[in-house]
Amino acid sequence: MYKFFLGIWFFMAFIGNAQYISVLDEDSGEAISNVAIFNKDKSKIALSDFDGRFNASLFLDRERITLRHIGYEEYKTTKQQLLRQGNKVYLFMKAQQLDEVVMSVSKWEQQKKDIPNKIISIDAKSISFTAPQTSADLLESSGKVFVQKSQLGGGSPMIRGFATNRLLLSVDGVRMNNAIFRGGNIQNIISIDPYTIKNTEIIFGPGSVIYGSDAIGGVMNFYPKKPVLAENDSLLVAGNTNYRFSSANNENTVHANINIGKKKWASLTSVTYNDFQDLKMGSHGPDSYLRNSYVTRNNGEDVLMENGSPRTQVTTGYDQINLMQKVLFRPNAKWNLNLGAYFSETSDYSRYDRLIRPSSDGQGLRSAEWYYGPQKWFMANAQVLRKGDGKVYDGLKLGLAYQHFEESRHNRDFQDDVLNSTKEQVNALNVNIDLENKKIGNFKTYYGGEYIFNTVGSLGIDRNIVTNEEYPSASRYPDGSTWQSLAGYINGEYKAKPNLTLMSGLRYSHVWVNADFDDTFYDFPFKKADLSTGALTGSLGLSWFPKANLQITLNGSTGFRAPNIDDVGKIFDSEPGSVVVPNPDLEPEYAYNVEFGIHRNIKDKVIIKGTAYYTYLVDALVRRDFSYNGVSEIEYGGELSNVQAIQNAAKAFVYGFEFGLDAYLTEQWSMRSNLTFTQGVEEEEDGTETPARHAAPTFGDFHIIWKNQRLKTDLYVNYNGEIVYNDLSMSERSKEYIYAVDENGNPFAPSWYTLNFRSQFDISQSLKASASMENITDQRYRTYSSGIVAPGRNVILGLGYYF
Repeated sequence: MYKFFLGIWFFMAFIGNAQYISVLDEDSGEAISNVAIFNKDKSKIALSDFDGRFNASLFLDRERITLRHIGYEEYKTTKQQLLRQGNKVYLFMKAQQLDEVVMSVSKWEQQKKDIPNKIISIDAKSISFTAPQTSADLLESSGKVFVQKSQLGGGSPMIRGFATNRLLLSVDGVRMNNAIFRGGNIQNIISIDPYTIKNTEIIFGPGSVIYGSDAIGGVMNFYPKKPVLAENDSLLVAGNTNYRFSSANNENTVHANINIGKKKWASLTSVTYNDFQDLKMGSHGPDSYLRNSYVTRNNGEDVLMENGSPRTQVTTGYDQINLMQKVLFRPNAKWNLNLGAYFSETSDYSRYDRLIRPSSDGQGLRSAEWYYGPQKWFMANAQVLRKGDGKVYDGLKLGLAYQHFEESRHNRDFQDDVLNSTKEQVNALNVNIDLENKKIGNFKTYYGGEYIFNTVGSLGIDRNIVTNEEYPSASRYPDGSTWQSLAGYINGEYKAKPNLTLMSGLRYSHVWVNADFDDTFYDFPFKKADLSTGALTGSLGLSWFPKANLQITLNGSTGFRAPNIDDVGKIFDSEPGSVVVPNPDLEPEYAYNVEFGIHRNIKDKVIIKGTAYYTYLVDALVRRDFSYNGVSEIEYGGELSNVQAIQNAAKAFVYGFEFGLDAYLTEQWSMRSNLTFTQGVEEEEDGTETPARHAAPTFGDFHIIWKNQRLKTDLYVNYNGEIVYNDLSMSERSKEYIYAVDENGNPFAPSWYTLNFRSQFDISQSLKASASMENITDQRYRTYSSGIVAPGRNVILGLGYYF
């Protein structure tokens, strides 16, 4: 009998001494099950359970152990170290996994290997390592997206020859594009806080089946972090604080977030503040890029001042604040309620490319002031998720979102006492229903509907800066105009064979535009715009694995963009030498795209990816010469200007290829490279062909990466090809003041490269430090079509504390 009690005693002692370690995902904090934990000779093996926990009692304190999972990077440590870390260990997702889960194509989780579209994902780990200044820089750091900047507070992505209102932005599944997204470069992306992003997914090519109007060149989905629930009834408190400094513009950024969670509810609060000073360019490059002079106000007069530090781009600095609050409530396994609120506001910031525009006599500068007023964005978002029983749906999402946008423009010519201002507000309502059904044999369906309603408020004000007298002037858009869309879609995924997946989808969208024109300031030949247009779009593609390590994709898709208020009703917007007037007679533009892709995995050591594509755009909405009240030139802002308007007046052809290489040489060493080639041509109604404005130059990067469990380093080169004068679009040729000059005196965009280094070091589980140096050789360069010159040599330091 005593042996029985002795056995019970030993058993209880073993249980009492059990040392449980939780294995968690680094990005989401969620438990990881089926992680194998073993010692050097594999004589001791454990496996994490459903809650991500394993019993570490069988390992010695200083014994070297390995944690391994098929979807995560291998992690080596000791039990003693894990106990010091609070009985928790965080694993990182492996890069470039074909079994990676993506959300963008159907708004539901799908295996990336089954999707024919080209999609790239940028996870929180990569974002933390690159430490981008804004979300525009986040995209640019991928090496696969080209970004244009007219000013420091900017960032306009270009994808496959398309940009601005031909690309779609979404945050938390809600489209950010609104009724006044314009064809000119936009900067709304800087309202998205990169510190709050868990994952960014970019669809290359049309995405109109799921996302509707504007998704012609691509879709950029930003998925913010979610609140994390506690594993039991105890209170979970976690968070982090971060600081970032960059020398090129004396940036100071501080960020903090805190997660409070119980078993059924959780809250995530985030705040980020950025302070950017004037940006300094590099030493080696064209002298024409220097900021030799600027305008200041002295004793009530505009004075042209010599810039004592011409590499400093005077009046480019600004500051910004971003706030986020998210709440998750999960009463049971079937229901989820997600509430989110986002707010972003900038200070005033200069439109730098307009401030360097020379006067008509070439002896000075045209503008004394040209700046954007505070850019504000607010979104309140509610989403209900329910798991179904498979009869009608397996998953249901109901989404309701309200957004409020504010922006303004302020400009005053040199020696003019009148400051011209226009202020805009957009209120946007989005209602979505999305359903998933994955239990019809080998066929999965995704279907749903969407309703969008936008109202535009627009006001014009002129103010005499000497007397402070204000009086009304023409607004930028018809005040009170509306844009709305109603759509339904269905998307299907069919597993024809274990190695062959087919995907197809259809969407019908109907769009209404209503605008009443006020003739107080101008004698319009029309009184209103009343458009009602429909668009049917579709896609068909396949993903085929002829071998386990070789994927071939083929995809055909269509996209469209319906005219918005900016297209139809922009009232006398001035461009250099031209003035843009309203045009109420517009139709949607359509894109037809085909792409072919190859993804080859060579022994899990080398991954080669290539995609070739061709896109044909018809009835393109472009700015072209126009007649206003029978005349082709009018005086506007004291200058005789050519009259133009947005018209369905062109076709466009865009083609190119994208290449990527990842090589994992050892556990520590790896290489990564990307190359993108784009060629675009616009064809006029008379058959004349001109280069497309948003076809980026050939660009790419090359990285050499070394890492161990605590340190990661990246030595890399970014490069851009040249665009000669004959390959510049007609609209770019007129902006001589932002380009270098060739031997014939013509503007062109020179090629450039930068050598860069970044590193991140885990001082402890809770403390991380980063140090980087961009543009080590201090090159002076402008990215294509950009007004502002890129940073010169730039030291970036960061520190993060996680608790």
